[in-house]
Amino acid sequence: MSERAEEDTVAVTVDRRIAWVSFNRPEKRNCMSPKLNRQMKRVIEELEFRDDVGVLVLKGEGTSWSAGMDLKEYFRENEEKGLGAIRQAQREAYGWWERLRWLEKPTVAMVNGWCFGGAYGPLFACDLAVAAEDAQFGLSEINWGILPGGGASKIIAELTGFRNAMYHAMMGENVDGRKAAEWGLVNEAVPADRLEARVTEIANVLLGKNPDALRATKWAIRRVREMTYDNAEEYLIRAQEAANFFDSEGRKEATRQFIDDKTFKPGLGAYDLNKSRD
Repeated sequence: MSERAEEDTVAVTVDRRIAWVSFNRPEKRNCMSPKLNRQMKRVIEELEFRDDVGVLVLKGEGTSWSAGMDLKEYFRENEEKGLGAIRQAQREAYGWWERLRWLEKPTVAMVNGWCFGGAYGPLFACDLAVAAEDAQFGLSEINWGILPGGGASKIIAELTGFRNAMYHAMMGENVDGRKAAEWGLVNEAVPADRLEARVTEIANVLLGKNPDALRATKWAIRRVREMTYDNAEEYLIRAQEAANFFDSEGRKEATRQFIDDKTFKPGLGAYDLNKSRD
């Protein structure tokens, strides 16, 4: 087929406040090219502050989530152009992964098929991840005679622990969605025919939460992972103070529903956002 236009490398559908964002190079197993990386950043930035978007789901068209970086367009062609082109391509890729990590809204990776190498970058950037049981996760770099770069080695060690990371990276063997969930690479694995339904369930739960609290929570969890306990405690105290000041009405409404109306039980779900600011 003819080369896909840059704007066609990412597909977007917004439905009932869920933005379904797709890697859209199914003919290439959704591997990430410079064109896709540039377009993904545009899409994410456009969706971030839309009032009709409350959750972003990142998925893959066709039979793969993403097979990683495009060996021809991302690596070979840029290496032929020199260091400047290499660095530019890196900034474009890592730039949208970073934007996704710190997105104002919650994000969910819906992983079907292949998730290889560089795809661990956007996988880690998503707050939650659900995989099909038969999805395939792999760091095949060792089989090419290279190491898992671009953050992949950090990500696998961070999410799965030392022994699993060493085995995964050094052996070059794939693991399926079940094993990925067991290791902590994703939150859970479900049958492929249940994947979209399960992700929709999760997204709808998130849509029922206070959006300001969700934003503060996801940023807090990401920040404190690299802090000492004392630093994390201080950071969280101040972050909570700031969040309460910024959205004091939300907290007051939840308290009112709990104490006065007795309609809200925190252990059983979120307070009713539709009653807020009446």
